[in-house]
Amino acid sequence: MEETISLRELFYTLRKRIWMIISIAVVATLASGIISFYVLTPIYSSSTQLLVNKEKSDQPMYNVGEIQTNLQLINTYNVIIKSPAILDLVAKELDMDVTSEQLNAKITVGSEKDSQVLSISVQDADPQMATDIANTTAKVFQNEIVKIMNVDNVSILAQAKTKENPSPIKPRPLLNIAIALVVGLMAGVGLTFLLEYLDNTIKNEMDVEKVLGLPVLGAIHTMSEKDLINGLGNKQQAEVRGESFGV
Repeated sequence: MEETISLRELFYTLRKRIWMIISIAVVATLASGIISFYVLTPIYSSSTQLLVNKEKSDQPMYNVGEIQTNLQLINTYNVIIKSPAILDLVAKELDMDVTSEQLNAKITVGSEKDSQVLSISVQDADPQMATDIANTTAKVFQNEIVKIMNVDNVSILAQAKTKENPSPIKPRPLLNIAIALVVGLMAGVGLTFLLEYLDNTIKNEMDVEKVLGLPVLGAIHTMSEKDLINGLGNKQQAEVRGESFGV
């Protein structure tokens, strides 16, 4: 016998455990808010830009071949910037007690498509330190690339600066709370249907039909004490009026 579930049954299942769903969503939201505001360390970001250009020469100002060569070099520069040869010098200059691997995890190097501009972004719990790392990395790379590749085609386009009231890029409490609310509701709904699926007790005549596969001919409803008293009172009133009352 094929079982079908109507929208009314789904609604009844959700309504039966609505407080459990709401409780799970509230707990998840509160936990996310507490963790975001009081547990997670705010992380700040600062970035600087480098321009990869051609050396001064007697060639035309805009040499397509030279520009293409510089664009190809950018991928190489991305690797060199995050290499120990650069980062060890950055840590030494800033007097930081960190390894090149730890410093590497703070730095992101990228470039716009078909652009000769390199961007060095740094994330750190201290906004001023993030700025210092970005500027120092750019300066060290500009000086060391002359020795490493024997080229002098890198210039600092824009230095990193620390704002007066910097805002952390993460965590984002409102976003985390919204995600936690949605996840909490989904978890509550999922748990509700799981409990309903595991509950194999017989509660009404519909369950009897499903389990036995037989139609229900009648049902006996439970009467409360109040209903019983009201029923006896109505019977006595009928007897006084001379009316017949069938049981």
